[in-house]
Amino acid sequence: MPSIVLFERVKKIMKNRNNTKVCAFYASDYHFEMMTLPYIEKNVAQGKNVIIFTENDLSKTMNVLLSNLNLNENKKRKIAEINWKNQDNKKIKDIEELKLENKDAIVFIKGNENYIKETNEKIKPILDNGMFNIIDCYNIEELENVIEVEEKYNKILNTTGIVDIN
Repeated sequence: MPSIVLFERVKKIMKNRNNTKVCAFYASDYHFEMMTLPYIEKNVAQGKNVIIFTENDLSKTMNVLLSNLNLNENKKRKIAEINWKNQDNKKIKDIEELKLENKDAIVFIKGNENYIKETNEKIKPILDNGMFNIIDCYNIEELENVIEVEEKYNKILNTTGIVDIN
């Protein structure tokens, strides 16, 4: 009997983990990079995988940003190794491989509302095991109603990390 109770508790924890919805808002590519960089750097330092779906190529702006930051070269190299390009099909394959290897990842989806919705629909069948944390990142200048979007989430990423939405 206790094993059934334990199983149900684990199932509930995994369900809650899957229901945690995180968002972020940015005004430009540089703003997105600056805002997410502390969180990305912390997770990369812990050996976590980071995947960034983006409508546009961020590799050039990220390289400019990294060249101007006071980080050690090893940290800069690890952050630069993240695929900052808009290569959705490759990133979907990366997620499939991580899932097969039973590894988790932080997945950023950066773009307009339609891109975020379509990308979530593409990757949702792959992410059914709760090992991937998704952060939907909206361009604030393209939103008609920020509050309406924010109400769909229970956490938000800012420069201090992920916090509850009050």
